Amino acid sequence: MDLVTLMQQLVNGLSLGSLYALIAIGYTLVYGILRLINFAHGDLIMVSAYVGVMGVGLFRWPWPAAFGLAVGLTGLMGVLLERGAYRPLRRAPRISLLISAIAASFFLENLVLVIAGGRPKPFPAPAWSAGAIEAGGLFIPRLSLVIPLTAGVLLLGLFLLVHRTQAGRAMRAIAYDLETTSLMGVNVNRIISLAFLLGSLLAGAGGLLWAMKYPQVNPFMGILPGLKAFIAAVLGGIGNLAGAVLGGLVLGLLEISIVALFPDWGGYRDALAFALLIIILLVRPTGLLGEAVAEEKL
Repeated sequence: MDLVTLMQQLVNGLSLGSLYALIAIGYTLVYGILRLINFAHGDLIMVSAYVGVMGVGLFRWPWPAAFGLAVGLTGLMGVLLERGAYRPLRRAPRISLLISAIAASFFLENLVLVIAGGRPKPFPAPAWSAGAIEAGGLFIPRLSLVIPLTAGVLLLGLFLLVHRTQAGRAMRAIAYDLETTSLMGVNVNRIISLAFLLGSLLAGAGGLLWAMKYPQVNPFMGILPGLKAFIAAVLGGIGNLAGAVLGGLVLGLLEISIVALFPDWGGYRDALAFALLIIILLVRPTGLLGEAVAEEKL
């Protein structure tokens, strides 16, 4: 593999890994606070993409308005899921929360299936995302630059909020000890809703970028990227924000590298990602940057 091809694959891997990182943050935020794997998180990607299709394709809104509406409604959907499906079960056995998350995932998929139908629809990507930039024999798709830049800005904003604001300190305190934090006067319900809001907003942005990269939407489009983002969160250390970003980038680069180095294995890239999850759970269950956390007995 020559240098130009290597650089091309690095750009592709960085683009894909940035998408995984954006989505993985939602898993790690929720798990860090509630020790819950929110399996409905991947379907928020699909909700955002469909809202974008409706805004641009059906109502002919300009892209900034459709983008803002899609991300905002996805954030609202995340808060509604927390209040309707998770908050009433917060003191129930952990398995009840897990079953509720799976049920919420099926509900969203089938709701969109009934409303929009099961036939895939084209995603009207903006004109500025098409084409590529040529530099020294290297052809870089514009979208492969837009995705990492957008993800970087959004993730930087999240890290500043979590580590530099009072709400962020409360979020980290709840992740450390929910019961004690509630006794210190912190509005736990509001902070947990904020965590769901932030994770869902990032998932909404990730869903639009994913649909721009793979311009087709269907009611089940969020399943695979959602599971891949979950693998990224576990790889980096679920519950650790930096770990989610690292895991997403590593997974994206590994996938692209496998396809580039072993083209005949391209059809097995998804299977290899799940094999990686099994290996990580066997060898290092806490992930690359995670720490062991005591689990309460059910």
